[in-house]
Amino acid sequence: MGAPSIVIIPGASTLPKLYQPVVDAVTKHGIPIQALRLPSIGFKPGTPPTISDDAAFIAQHITSLADAGKDVILVTHSYGGAPGTRCVQGLSKYHRQNQGLDGGVVRIAYMASLIPELGQPASSVQASLPPESLVPTAVDGNGWIYYSNLTRSAQLSFTDFPLEEGIFWAKKLVKHSAASFATPLTYSGYKDVPVSYLLCTGDLTIPAWIQQKQIDMMERETGSTVAVTRLDSDHVAPLSHPEAVVDWMLRLAKVN
Repeated sequence: MGAPSIVIIPGASTLPKLYQPVVDAVTKHGIPIQALRLPSIGFKPGTPPTISDDAAFIAQHITSLADAGKDVILVTHSYGGAPGTRCVQGLSKYHRQNQGLDGGVVRIAYMASLIPELGQPASSVQASLPPESLVPTAVDGNGWIYYSNLTRSAQLSFTDFPLEEGIFWAKKLVKHSAASFATPLTYSGYKDVPVSYLLCTGDLTIPAWIQQKQIDMMERETGSTVAVTRLDSDHVAPLSHPEAVVDWMLRLAKVN
């Protein structure tokens, strides 16, 4: 079977190149890894994509890997936790084995991710935060989110960088479909496979207490323990603490 393939599901407005240093480092250890560009990321004409569109896109990639006999570890970041949870339906290794098929998802590894409860949208996870604690956004006339205050975005999401560098990275964020945050979650994929969580204790975008609340919810729903690793990091650990994230991913790959 060989090493499992790691598929990174990016955060909102985040292009795959943000994860490239981590991808390059993990690849050097002989582990296949890729970061996807979700349909909801980056403005395009037409109806803005939903979480279902993102989940279907991810599922296509998983299916291709699984049909090639590969085990798959999903690593989700931020918004990616919602479609990453949704897309597992019918694609766990256990489910595929029961269908006489090889490969499949063997683990979901959440990294400072949004995991709404079943029937709730991704936006519900941060609903209890006061407005001043939310990254400032607005929605354009086509239904796409953009960042209305880059300085504040840097202060909340790129906290471990000097402010000017944080603003540099905030400028790299592209528009994101507002509909993807408003679409309810229709499947709890964390019930199908073992779950890990990289809890970023310095995260101001998804504070540690919200991350822990989600972990508690998954443990309550599944009756299983989530394998939690704590990291003193802001919201963008792949950028601010790439060595620690790489080490975490390598340990995930050895578990399976």
